[in-house]
Amino acid sequence: MFRIKDESGKARTGKLRLRSGNVNTPFFMPVGTKASVKNLSPRQLEKTGTECIIANSFVLSLRPGAELIEEHGGIHKFMNWEKGIFTDSGGFQAGSKDFLIGIKDDGIRFRNPYLGKEELLTPENSVKIQESLRSDVAMMLDDMPIPTAPINEVKKSVERTHAWAKRCLEAKSDKKQLMFGISQGGVYKDLRKLSAKTINSMEFDGLAIGGLAIGETKSQMFDALKVTLPNYDKSRPRYMMGLGSPEDIILAVENGVDCFDSIFPTQNARRSTLLTFNGPVHYKTSKYAKDFSPIEEDCDCYACKNFTKAYVHHLLKTYENFGLTLATIHNIRFMQRMIDEIRTAIKEDDYEKFRKEFLKNYTKRKID
Repeated sequence: MFRIKDESGKARTGKLRLRSGNVNTPFFMPVGTKASVKNLSPRQLEKTGTECIIANSFVLSLRPGAELIEEHGGIHKFMNWEKGIFTDSGGFQAGSKDFLIGIKDDGIRFRNPYLGKEELLTPENSVKIQESLRSDVAMMLDDMPIPTAPINEVKKSVERTHAWAKRCLEAKSDKKQLMFGISQGGVYKDLRKLSAKTINSMEFDGLAIGGLAIGETKSQMFDALKVTLPNYDKSRPRYMMGLGSPEDIILAVENGVDCFDSIFPTQNARRSTLLTFNGPVHYKTSKYAKDFSPIEEDCDCYACKNFTKAYVHHLLKTYENFGLTLATIHNIRFMQRMIDEIRTAIKEDDYEKFRKEFLKNYTKRKID
């Protein structure tokens, strides 16, 4: 299921076997919440080098409905994407202020925005939804608190997460669909350690770190990560949920994380910010109006090979949809190129040197 290939310090490369095919680790997943990565077709996405995406099972269960996607043959056929797909349980979305009625031990009570009625998301029906979607990897339903919430609140969420983890495993019936467990604990080291040990003791196929990168400081985030990882088996893939900034991914890989997901590249594209190895660039700035060079000279993406900064600037400045497509293609390709370089550095056992050089170049310039 998962095999480690190369190591450089704690950083490692490997191969994760999914029913849709193998995925090389480390890897980065663009977010396709509604079975679509914003502004890209599946073919455009594939050409960025993306091997896996993440969709949201809770959101899809509301519309168009898990039953419809199941009738279609599963999420891969529904969106015409042959490569890997993770599905998040949607606990974060169901627990947001837009939906939440209350969280209790039985599950998350929320108001269906389309039907206007109260519904209950439980570990059991979360598993059922994800099995109906036939994703490659299902995420357990967890109770995710605000990381800096009072310790008694976070302690209760940890206890509930552990109870729900057992119920998810008991409900699992699709032997070809992998399931990842998620540890919680906010910014509290003792709770992080306890949760990591507890989730690690269960028979999950992979181990995720949840409830971070949502408002805590960088030092708090990495302190929590460094407490968690020593309590996770090396033999299983480690997934840090919601982490997408390039410098954070570089440091997380150095600590032994294998996979990531984030809206970071697509959201930045929609904000007219394009990512380069010399730092992010804001393309609505007038200085690019007559710049006839590509976004990034050595980038092999469709946007860089065929268009100039001046053209991309024009499209973004005039709110043309094609500009968002080009910006998204470039940003996701940047993330995948960075991941390729990460794998190469680990294979050559030279990760520390790569990390220093990357961070020096990427952070030397603030957004233009």
